Amino acid sequence: MALQQKGMHGTWVSRWTFIMAATGSAVGLGNIWKFPYIAGNNGGGAFVIAYLVCILMIGVPVMMAEVAMGRRGRQSPINTMRELVTESGASSWWRQIGWLGVIAGMLIISFYAVIAGWALAYIFEMTSGQLQGASGEMAADVFGRLLADPSRLIFWQSIFMVLCVGVVVGGVKKGLGVAVEILMPILFVMLFVLLGFSYFQGDFEAGWNFLFSVDFSALSGRGVLEAMGQAFFTLSIGMGAIMAYGAYMPQNANIGKTILIVAFFDSLVAIVSGLVIFPIVFATPGIEASAGPGLMFISLPVAFGNMSGGLLVGAVFFVLVSIAAWSSAISLLEPAVAWLIESKNMSRLQANLLVAGGTWLLGLGSVFSFNIWADSTVAGFTFFDFLDFLTSNVMLPLCGLLIALFVGFVMKKEFVDEEMQGLSPVFATLWRFALRFIAPAAIIAVFVMGIYDKFFS
Repeated sequence: MALQQKGMHGTWVSRWTFIMAATGSAVGLGNIWKFPYIAGNNGGGAFVIAYLVCILMIGVPVMMAEVAMGRRGRQSPINTMRELVTESGASSWWRQIGWLGVIAGMLIISFYAVIAGWALAYIFEMTSGQLQGASGEMAADVFGRLLADPSRLIFWQSIFMVLCVGVVVGGVKKGLGVAVEILMPILFVMLFVLLGFSYFQGDFEAGWNFLFSVDFSALSGRGVLEAMGQAFFTLSIGMGAIMAYGAYMPQNANIGKTILIVAFFDSLVAIVSGLVIFPIVFATPGIEASAGPGLMFISLPVAFGNMSGGLLVGAVFFVLVSIAAWSSAISLLEPAVAWLIESKNMSRLQANLLVAGGTWLLGLGSVFSFNIWADSTVAGFTFFDFLDFLTSNVMLPLCGLLIALFVGFVMKKEFVDEEMQGLSPVFATLWRFALRFIAPAAIIAVFVMGIYDKFFS
């Protein structure tokens, strides 16, 4: 029997609410921003295949393990790990998984809110008309002026944090549950509206061929490692969010089937985003598919500004990006909020204000990294770069690796089997093998690559 059939925070109304919540947590800037340009840098179709294989072999097994841990503990990640470690008779050292995930999530949302603020700002940049017929130089100047103005960045960062608090303060059913049941359908509708625009106004054939024409000679070993990393990070593993959401999952829901659905939706958003972006890129002279991070805030505004009806559609695109960021960010606030409620007897409002206020203050360092602190670096890192590197290259891989090892080798098998009821024997065997051996090896490879790239390449 699970430790707690129902936690103090309640449960999702249904399995589909959990699917929408977990999909919302997984779908973020990484799907709409990062996936297209990484695919562009690695030849398109061969990268997509490698990415999907990695989702199944690495992302899904670890995500299933994290959900199982959360549902068994029925508390915040910190308190869940305390209970699971005690139940399994394991070393207290394993409790650090909960702290590591929650702290990583808070660090991530501190700079994630700044980037999400850019997307909010660009809704209005697109509708203002100043990007009509914009050249690359003009679009770069608009983006540069945004980054150079700390007051504007703080304003949009603050608006985004208020939006997040407004959802999380409502709790599991009235806040998070209602929000994801509204936001995720809107996200998918807008995504397919943009796909229609891309089909009729862009060079859809070129975009399709780019994403789905398979040329493995264009995919290097480094590209495979990037596919591993993207597959791991896109599912929000190791941030505490999925463990916290798993704590609210109905006891009778089949974890394996549920996570496969989440992985399908997450991958669908990434691939359809590519089909939205690349035809528009290929239809606009002078823009490269491998344009890098500037693809979203410089190249795409140029493309939208030079198409019929493009500015309105560009505004819709940045609304889509903002919704994706919003649905991810609320999942990063919840683990720390849940812990304060459980352990410090705070109200949900008090816990939200404390967590959001702290991450907002920390986020000011990221704001200033683009302007008044831009020349202040330590070991080549600005404040923003340091937080990004620390979380993406150290904390998340480490937390994901520990989750895989804990559930694969430390947590008692009978407890794991209780949470994994409903899995076929063949699928259960494959899952356990992938969790114990394939996922750890891949995560270590991604971890080593990230460290090597930063300090030795």
